[in-house]
Amino acid sequence: MPQAISNSKVFLRLPAVKQKISLSKTAVYQKLDPNSKYYDPSFPVPVKIGARAIAWSSDAIDSWIASKLNGGVA
Repeated sequence: MPQAISNSKVFLRLPAVKQKISLSKTAVYQKLDPNSKYYDPSFPVPVKIGARAIAWSSDAIDSWIASKLNGGVA
């Protein structure tokens, strides 16, 4: 019988990240861009999962959300 995969060890593609953090595609990429006034060095960096695909660790996104809930500025 297959085991259920824990939600904490998965990759999230951009649509799932956008939904989870309630930000637009542009806002996500602005948080990653050091030249943007919305740059957030604490925002998780995506990893390359294929030739033309990137994703974010769900653990990293969850940690970033928790840090914001614990007094960080979004």
